Amino acid sequence: MTGPDNRAEPPATVSRPRLVATDLDGTLLGSDGRVSDYTRDVLLAIDELDVPVVFVTGRPIRWMETLWSSVGGHGLAILSNGGIVYDVETHSVRRARTIDPDVLVDVGRMLREAVPGTKFALEKTTGFAREPEFMPRLKANTDPGAQLARLEDLVDDDVVKLLARHEEIGAEEFWTMVEKVVGDRITTTWSSIGTLVEMSGQGVTKASTLADLCVDLGVARSEVVAFGDMPNDLPLLEWAGTSYAMANAHPTVIDQAQQTAPPHDEDGVARTLVRLFDL
Repeated sequence: MTGPDNRAEPPATVSRPRLVATDLDGTLLGSDGRVSDYTRDVLLAIDELDVPVVFVTGRPIRWMETLWSSVGGHGLAILSNGGIVYDVETHSVRRARTIDPDVLVDVGRMLREAVPGTKFALEKTTGFAREPEFMPRLKANTDPGAQLARLEDLVDDDVVKLLARHEEIGAEEFWTMVEKVVGDRITTTWSSIGTLVEMSGQGVTKASTLADLCVDLGVARSEVVAFGDMPNDLPLLEWAGTSYAMANAHPTVIDQAQQTAPPHDEDGVARTLVRLFDL
């Protein structure tokens, strides 16, 4: 990919952003997982200004199908914590930043040895796969089309995210343990309230993928405004020229972001955009 490296450019706040990057759960969406009518209208108004709104989420493709029409039905999205750039209008993967199969096997072995009881699942460009013991009670994991096997038998060249789950350890404690054991092999993060660690390829984050996308779009780092609420949003908020933590965000996110937006259940992203764009 040619062009200047936006990641090396110092951030600076601009009066009117040229790109909006927003997380979904806990940020753009309400507690009911929906886009409110008010937020939808604001997104349409931003679109009419020819300002791209990029949805930057930890969600996989399979958790997005019911949302596309609510957020405009076109444009680009960054899914699986940076693992996928997705073309919303054509419903196709524009770019996949996959994890090396050998790394996946090594990480699984290391975590089983260091943290017994760890179970795994995989998000792929081709769908979902999990070990039989990985959160079988969760409805989202009972897809009859999902592959079921041990991690070593599930890995291939299409994996964009490795999920690790533990039933007996606290969420932040488990994340700390996973990072200590495999943090030099893979990128770890935590975005849910449960004990679930999400892992991407080394150096793959929401921020690094958005930086590459902004080079393609000709948008400078200083021209991006970003919104988030959980630790997996930290690289994104650090990278963006202007950053907002939701009022309901994790304390580490509020500490790092430049500013705070109203809570997600009060259309915080939309209300902030109305002010930034004088809508």
